[in-house]
Amino acid sequence: MRILANDGIDAAGKSILEAAGFEVITDNIAQADLASRIAEFDALIVRSATKVTAEIMDAGQLKLIARAGVGMDNIDLKHAGSKGIVVVNTPNASSRSVAELVFAHLFSVARYLHESNRNMPQHGKEDFASMKKKASNGFELMGKKIGIVGFGRIGIEVAKMAIGLGMEVLIYDYKEREFEVVVQHHTPYQQHNFQVVLKGQKLESVLAHSDVVTVHTPGSAEVIGSAELAHMKSGSVLINCARGGVVNEPALRSALESGHIAFAGVDVFVQEPPVNDDLLLAPNVSLSAHVGASTPEAQERVGIELAERICQHLKA
Repeated sequence: MRILANDGIDAAGKSILEAAGFEVITDNIAQADLASRIAEFDALIVRSATKVTAEIMDAGQLKLIARAGVGMDNIDLKHAGSKGIVVVNTPNASSRSVAELVFAHLFSVARYLHESNRNMPQHGKEDFASMKKKASNGFELMGKKIGIVGFGRIGIEVAKMAIGLGMEVLIYDYKEREFEVVVQHHTPYQQHNFQVVLKGQKLESVLAHSDVVTVHTPGSAEVIGSAELAHMKSGSVLINCARGGVVNEPALRSALESGHIAFAGVDVFVQEPPVNDDLLLAPNVSLSAHVGASTPEAQERVGIELAERICQHLKA
């Protein structure tokens, strides 16, 4: 069987697939040309760049589509189901990397690093004293309340890190379930592992009482719009390392301009690359270019998990 890894695959995953007898092609085929070439392949691996449309599926005889990541909104799942095409993803592999990026943004805005890194190279000499004065208004994370909207694998990783930092964790789970979370330390300190119980609350309550809100819901449907931003505590922080569209961008920009939302950390955008400067030029926003899962460690885990899932279905 021939597998097209159109957006690439980590070497570890590729090796597993080749050892199992698959031919893995990593040449990228442009989106516009994919339908005309897809018949050459039995399975397709994508990340977020390639869109797997009904037209592409109808043009070939794919047995499996694999998403190297969590979200699958770039795949027409309904059409895949109607054609009997198996669709798999890698929900476990990137959770740690995404959660760490949440705190990279949070630390950045908490201590004004996002602003200092923009302004110091040009104005650090003449404005050093004023920059220091402004950044001295930064805050510690210990004792702050973090609201996690969406409590899947990534949300749980965020909670573990927040607990380790001494933050109070509030969670929104649409079923308002109770969760047992094990905070696991690195090997030399595993004797200090411990377990906590977190109870899901109503969204309005989480938003109203949190100093920081971070969103980790599946898909790209809007979760935080004007009404939800209005429910948030004045002067709070919003982090979006989930998907573009989960947070309404114009509404967030307005809340940042008014000061109701003091800071934001944004890794994902409705359109990528972003098509306007509303958030890019906002002085109270920490920015990254959709890199939540883009660490060597995460991509190695993604490749391995993906290869194991493909073998499970195509070697059965």
